[in-house]
Amino acid sequence: MEGGKVRGCLVVVVCFASLLVGCVSGIGVNWGTQATHPLPPSTVVKMLRDNGIQKVKLFDADPGILDALKKSGIQVMVGIPNDMLYTLANSVQAAEKWVSKNVSAHISSGGVDIRYVAVGNEPFLSTYNGTFESTTLPALQNIQSALVKAGLGNQVKVTVPLNADVYQSAQVPSDGDFRPDIHDLMLQIVKFLSQNNAPFTVNIYPFISLYADPNFPVDYAFFNGFQSPINDNGKIYDNVFDANHDTLVWALQKNGFGNLPIIVGEVGWPTDGDRNANLQLAQRFNQGFMSRYIAGKGTPMRPGPMDAYLFSLIDEDNKSIQPGNFERHWGLFYYDGQPKYQINIGSRTNGLVAATGVAYLSKKWCVLKSSANLNDDQVAPSVSYACQNADCTSLGYGTSCGNLDARGNISYAFNSYYQVNDQIDSACKFPGLSVVTDNDPSTGDCKFRIMIQTDSAGLFGNGRIGTLRIVLSVFLFFNLLP
Repeated sequence: MEGGKVRGCLVVVVCFASLLVGCVSGIGVNWGTQATHPLPPSTVVKMLRDNGIQKVKLFDADPGILDALKKSGIQVMVGIPNDMLYTLANSVQAAEKWVSKNVSAHISSGGVDIRYVAVGNEPFLSTYNGTFESTTLPALQNIQSALVKAGLGNQVKVTVPLNADVYQSAQVPSDGDFRPDIHDLMLQIVKFLSQNNAPFTVNIYPFISLYADPNFPVDYAFFNGFQSPINDNGKIYDNVFDANHDTLVWALQKNGFGNLPIIVGEVGWPTDGDRNANLQLAQRFNQGFMSRYIAGKGTPMRPGPMDAYLFSLIDEDNKSIQPGNFERHWGLFYYDGQPKYQINIGSRTNGLVAATGVAYLSKKWCVLKSSANLNDDQVAPSVSYACQNADCTSLGYGTSCGNLDARGNISYAFNSYYQVNDQIDSACKFPGLSVVTDNDPSTGDCKFRIMIQTDSAGLFGNGRIGTLRIVLSVFLFFNLLP
């Protein structure tokens, strides 16, 4: 999902022989790294193993992460970012160099079990206005050629994680076909994937259906409770995930590729940043999905076990929020590796296991002085600056901190900036407004976080957090003033 909103063969199989008919492949997860203070890769790999997670999907080929995955027994999908597609599309040598450095080297010397290369991430999103349409297929072809030349053509498969907006339907799944503006291109890509025994990877987000349409039936986004299922020529659809997935199946079938394997590259539910993004709904969706997945139940058109990667593993507080404030809250785990809620993902019956050995900064927070005047001219610009350079996505209507008063909102913004900047003294110097306290200002579901100690400490000091695209209107706070 950019951030994106970004999401086979020879899989490690977990058999529940006594409970199920047949076997299902272990669930995968997306491991994104757009965080100001990412957990050390070795900590994350241990957490993956402690939770029995057998597959991981990456959005690049970070050498530190790949090194940590050595001999872990975890299958890996490495990613190529969209901004590399042009170079790889126009140079066979560049593709060969990329494969040598990011695939061959890790397989041959490091024992990293790389199974897929994801070429691009949702490159045909309509919001990209065709930017990557001319480069995705050539890049895919060159990476495939490079894999073959490296002797990895059978071991490592190429794919392109695509958003579900590449296909559409008038009403029911059987109406499905590829989007008219990229129809021919999609057929070329699908043909290429088929010729190379490679899968079609699609990212499916029922949450976005609910987020984008206020009239969308809420229960249809989940896996139980919808009372008005859709009948498509005898195929019954009581949830939008199945309907979306099978719209793709029909699009493939109509164009002569009905047997092409499908990987669900991303599927999940966020926990904050929107009125429909909370712990309860995320647990309901993800457990509903996992219960079907563990049971080997597919969709009406593909009833067998499916291959899927949950989105995502850990919250990322440095992601673009252009699609919505929820973008930073997709994780099964918080930024510090603590589980958000309990869920059975198939490998354990007693829920998720937290990251171990995580070190935190001191128990202190930056808050609004009790003596500060809310009408002070410095309040609005200070809050705006803090939010532009930290993370205020838990503030607003329907969020975990949506019930804070004006002073609480300001304190939350100040503390977020203070923590992201590693609690340095200068990060709590909002003119005449802020003070450091050792009294936790958290209240109810609204948590004032303490940052973790990471190797990134200091990189984000003095407000230099890169290009966080946060747009938190100052009027939000003025509207809360008495």
